[in-house]
Amino acid sequence: MDFYFSEFEKRTPPQPASYSASRELLYQYLATCNIALGIWYLVWRWGFALNYDAMWFSLPLAFAESCAFVGSVLFAFNLWKTSDEPIKSPPATINECIKEPMDDRPIAVDIMFPTYDEEPELVALSIRDALSVRYPHEIETRIFILDDGRRPEMAQLAADMGVEYITRDNNIGYKAGNLRNALEQTYGDFIVICDADTRPFPSILENTLGYFKDPDVAWVQTPQWFFDLPAGERLPAWLKKRLGTPISWLGTAFEKIYGPVTLGRDPFANDPQMFYDVIQRRRNWANASFCCGAGSIHRREAVMEAALRSYSQQISKEHEEVEKQIRKLTKEKSVDKNISANLRQEIIFDTEFTPYKFHVSEDIYTSLILHGDTEREWRSIQHPQIESKMLSPQDLQSWTVQRFKYSGGSIDIFMNDNPLFKKGMSLKQKLMYGASFWSNLSAIWNIIFLACPIVYFLTSIAPVSAYDTTFYMHFLPFVITAELAMMIGTWGVAGYQGKTNFLSFFPVNLRALWTVLRGKKISFPTTPKSRQQGLFLHLVIPQIAVFTLSLGSMAFAWYAYSSGSFGSYSLGGLILNSFWTINNMMAMWGMIAAACWSPPADDVPTTVETTKELDYGIE
Repeated sequence: MDFYFSEFEKRTPPQPASYSASRELLYQYLATCNIALGIWYLVWRWGFALNYDAMWFSLPLAFAESCAFVGSVLFAFNLWKTSDEPIKSPPATINECIKEPMDDRPIAVDIMFPTYDEEPELVALSIRDALSVRYPHEIETRIFILDDGRRPEMAQLAADMGVEYITRDNNIGYKAGNLRNALEQTYGDFIVICDADTRPFPSILENTLGYFKDPDVAWVQTPQWFFDLPAGERLPAWLKKRLGTPISWLGTAFEKIYGPVTLGRDPFANDPQMFYDVIQRRRNWANASFCCGAGSIHRREAVMEAALRSYSQQISKEHEEVEKQIRKLTKEKSVDKNISANLRQEIIFDTEFTPYKFHVSEDIYTSLILHGDTEREWRSIQHPQIESKMLSPQDLQSWTVQRFKYSGGSIDIFMNDNPLFKKGMSLKQKLMYGASFWSNLSAIWNIIFLACPIVYFLTSIAPVSAYDTTFYMHFLPFVITAELAMMIGTWGVAGYQGKTNFLSFFPVNLRALWTVLRGKKISFPTTPKSRQQGLFLHLVIPQIAVFTLSLGSMAFAWYAYSSGSFGSYSLGGLILNSFWTINNMMAMWGMIAAACWSPPADDVPTTVETTKELDYGIE
């Protein structure tokens, strides 16, 4: 089969961002200044700048600014410093990776590919690359196709490629349940988790197993790299194709002044470099880099040991809760020993033993369990080098489905099993996880940030006491130092598209939050691995509404100000809110453009796979 990504096969991954001690020191200085200025601004904002004539407007914005500031403090803590783990030489035998020596032998590694309905031809590419994984010492490597679709053609693929095939007669727990089923039937010392489209590089084991010479290292996460991101079109070529040669000359002239402009490159802001090379990598110093599923290597002992301890704690917790209810009903001080023993047996029988938590975000949930293990104090490591390649969502529907899952899973953990209130993790770890959870609540205050300039333009009512010199003296230093700190702290990794994408993400984020608050399950189709043709404007109706209202209200306000026909606008207020609105509109436009983007017709395969609806529980 000819896949759309065939033309990108020869792409090479980017190198990790280089570390600079002086740049890190400058970031720490700027971040400290920004936090101090942020506190100064908010104290002034709450104490002296509320508009008491419009508290219905002023208070929500002050609340939104405060919430956003909390997020910026957590983000600054996340980026505070870099502490890359030194890459060690690959171990030759198992005794180099454990505390208590045993009869020495070569290391055993299981490479697992969970799959449900992906095309066999796609999985075959991943298996082919896994068969090319090398190691400088004798090693036992077994490759498994974990087929939750129970397909004869997938079993035949495993036989043809000389790898092992595992399936089951149900889909309990979905991916987590699939992995648990495989763990029960395998014995490797280390487990490499791959998605069906994960293509491991030959170096993945020799570059990562050295970390496990520290017997406290539980897992290593490698960066995910989407090698199929659209290359895009240069502005002159884009204009020529749509408007003709004469108009393309304007594009050429513009590029000579502004520099190269590429349209359609990574339209969904899928590039994960910011997340892995900056955010995850900076969490190593706090031992808080969490597992992200594909491309991760796990110590089997850690997964099973932490799962057993979590299993025991869950049983004890449920046992105590039921006994408490019994005592309340019977008015007795204690429960009969025989009844208590029988009750415990029933709870054990009804409770699933889950090495990987049955959860829509099983990867981060498992990380929480391991990081919270007080008896072993397991460590995690974010490896900086890319060791595999995989496919990205290629249309807005697939992107929305994926983001809904990520957001809903994180919010559910935050609401129902919040690690910030549990013993086991250090304060640094709790703050790092807190940054992740807090960001998924951002739609609440992002809606306020999107609505405020529109309200001002339509009513001329200001959310602050006045847009005067005092306001700008407090506001501008805070905003400018925030932008400077971000520029320095991200090591030059482009972040603007990600920030605007984050702002325009609010409808999906809100839907995920509402789903969790109602105690509902998150339902979504499996992500297609083929590009989908067509427009997806129905998915961006909220963004279109914000864009239209922003543009219309801004035009109305400037007209009213120039003509003096309505309201009491100030020039300073109009300028500030116009910049604010333009930023919001650019964010919305990015998502709207993504809904309209489609690959060139000759890049789309003749067959497009269908998707099946799955219900992923988040109980």
